[in-house]
Amino acid sequence: MEYYDEMYSGGQVREPYARLSEWVDTMPADFRQMKQAEAEALFRRIGITFAVYGEGGDPDRLIPFDMMPRVFEQAEWRRLERGIKQRARALNAFLRDVYGRAEIVRAGRIPARLVYQNEAYEKAVVGVVPPRGVYSHIIGIDLVRTGKDEFFVLEDNCRTPSGVSYMLENREIMMRMFPQLFRQNRIEPVDQYPELLRRTLESVAPPKCSDRPTCVVLTPGHFNSAYYEHSFLANLMGVELVEGQDLFVDGEFVYMRTTQGPKRVDVIYRRIDDPYLDPLCFRPDSMLGIPGLMDVYRSGGVSICSAPGAGVADDKAIYTFVPEMVRFYLGEEPILNNVHTWTLWKQDDYKYVMEHLPELVVKEVHGSGGYGMLVGPKSTKEEIDAFRKKIEANPSNYIAQPTLALSTTPTFVEEGIAPRHVDLRPYCLCGDRIELVPGGLTRVALREGSLVVNSSQGGGVKDTWVLSE
Repeated sequence: MEYYDEMYSGGQVREPYARLSEWVDTMPADFRQMKQAEAEALFRRIGITFAVYGEGGDPDRLIPFDMMPRVFEQAEWRRLERGIKQRARALNAFLRDVYGRAEIVRAGRIPARLVYQNEAYEKAVVGVVPPRGVYSHIIGIDLVRTGKDEFFVLEDNCRTPSGVSYMLENREIMMRMFPQLFRQNRIEPVDQYPELLRRTLESVAPPKCSDRPTCVVLTPGHFNSAYYEHSFLANLMGVELVEGQDLFVDGEFVYMRTTQGPKRVDVIYRRIDDPYLDPLCFRPDSMLGIPGLMDVYRSGGVSICSAPGAGVADDKAIYTFVPEMVRFYLGEEPILNNVHTWTLWKQDDYKYVMEHLPELVVKEVHGSGGYGMLVGPKSTKEEIDAFRKKIEANPSNYIAQPTLALSTTPTFVEEGIAPRHVDLRPYCLCGDRIELVPGGLTRVALREGSLVVNSSQGGGVKDTWVLSE
C-alpha cells in the first residue's frame, strides 16, 4: 500500500516543509539526541503524563514527544476549518432535534433505534434546551489524510475530548527549545485556546445568571488518566478545579465550598461521564457527582458543558449518518467526508465484513483509546478468529472500515528520521459563536508500520503548525 508523504512530493520537499528540511539536514545527531532528552525532561518536570491501567507497574506514563512538527499551509487549514465548523453545527442541530421533535427520525433519515436505544441517549434531558441551543461545547474531530487534498473524518468526540493540553504544551516546548524556528517560519499561534474556552463557557451561562458567570472545571480527581489536563486548563483559564464533594445544591442553584463561604457556580465544564454526574438522577452509587445537580440544570440554574446526553452524537453507529445531518439540517453538502463504514446490524454489511475481516479495521461502537478494535492486516489468524466470535455474539456492537492509507510525516527515530503515520484532532469550541485555534493535536504512530496512534497503544504527539499567508 502506498502512503501520502506530507513532506515529499515527487522526490522534492514540499514548500511548507522547506525550512524544516534545511533545519533537519544541518542538525548533528548528538544535538538531536540532546534536544530529545531535554524535551522528555521538560515533559516529566511539568508532569505531562497519561495513565494506562491493567498492565502492571506505574500506570503514569510519559507521553512520547516527537520534535519534528507537522505543517499545514494556510489554504489547507482554511478548508479543514470550514469543514469542522460545518460538522459542529450539524452535530449540535442533531442533538437539539433528538431531544426535541426528532424530525430527522420522523423523516426516516436515521433509524429510531440507533437513537433511542443508544446507551448515551439520556431520557432525563428530553425537552431541555440548553443555553443557545448548544449541547456539545468542545468537539474534537479526528481527521486522517490520504492524499494531497484528501481528508476524512475518522470519528467525532462530542462529550469530553481530551488531549488539548498536549497541543498547548507541544507548542510551548518547541518554542522554548527552538526559538529560531519560530523566527524563520510564520506560524499561527494556539496559545489563545484557554481564553477562547473560557469565553465559550461564559457565553452559555444559564438563564438565571445575572452577573458575570462563575465557571469551574469538574474533575473525577487525581487518579483520573486526564487529571493533568483538567488542572492545566483550570489554571490557564483562571477558574477553580473542583471535585463533586466541593459542590452542593441549595434550592435553585449550585454552590462551591470556599474558605470565604459558599459561592454560586453558573457553568460547570465537566470532565466526568454522564452516569456519575448526579446520583439522584443517574447512578445512585456515584461518589463523583453532585446530588440534585440535574434538577438545577433542568430549571436553568446551571449550565453543564458538554450537556448531559451529548454522547449520542458521537456514537460510531451514529457517525455514519453525520453527512446526512449536514444535508438535513444545513441544506449543504459535507465539506469533509466520512470514511466508508459498514454497520454490522445490516445483514449485507455483516456478510461482507465477516468475509473480509483480514482486510478491514473493526471497532466497537462505544470503544475508545484504541481498545476494542481489530486491525485486520496487522492481526494474526488467531486474533482474527477470536474477534470474529465477538462479532457473532453481538453484531450491532461493531462497525467496520477499510484499512486507510494514512499519510506519513517525518519523525525522529533512533536511526535518524523516518516516515510515521499520523492523524489530527482539532478542537472546535461552540458557544455564541463557533471557533477553533489554527492547529490541533497531531498523534503519531511511533512503531514502524503501525496505524494506531493512541498514546495507550504506543503512539506519541508532535507540534502542529499552520503557516500564515
